[in-house]
Amino acid sequence: MSVPVALFIGICIGVLISVLWLYLIKIQQLHAEYQYEISEMRREHDQALALARKRSVNTSRAVLKGKMAEQFAPHLPEFDYLPSDARFLGDPVDYVVFSGYNDFREGLSDADEIEVVLIDIKSGTARLTKGQQAIAQAIDDGRVRFETIHIALPTDDNEDEEI
Repeated sequence: MSVPVALFIGICIGVLISVLWLYLIKIQQLHAEYQYEISEMRREHDQALALARKRSVNTSRAVLKGKMAEQFAPHLPEFDYLPSDARFLGDPVDYVVFSGYNDFREGLSDADEIEVVLIDIKSGTARLTKGQQAIAQAIDDGRVRFETIHIALPTDDNEDEEI
């Protein structure tokens, strides 16, 4: 083999080894960059998860405080009605108050002094739901009525029949 051919083959092998070496270095750099990005994503994910947990706990506390306020409301000074006149519903409104009903029952007032009031208890920055707003609008529009529903019960003559 001649010296120029050997030199050419040596240069080709050197270039090939250099290219492979540079390629391996580039792969290692990419690997390090991706590892860094993955660790940053994990860190961001952990922070977002911690924030979501904190928000969830705070929301849960607010809901529990609101539920407690709903239950104790008739006994608080802000409640302008007799607790014995209030009936808890919970949903879609918290209370139906038959204001003056106990006085009427005890003979202390007339029937025309009874007032029916729907009340929803809110705390903090809570607002009426769309459904509660619709109920308030129906009351404001006068779309309220009283109904009596009579249920037919089986008589003693029909006891053997299936109901």
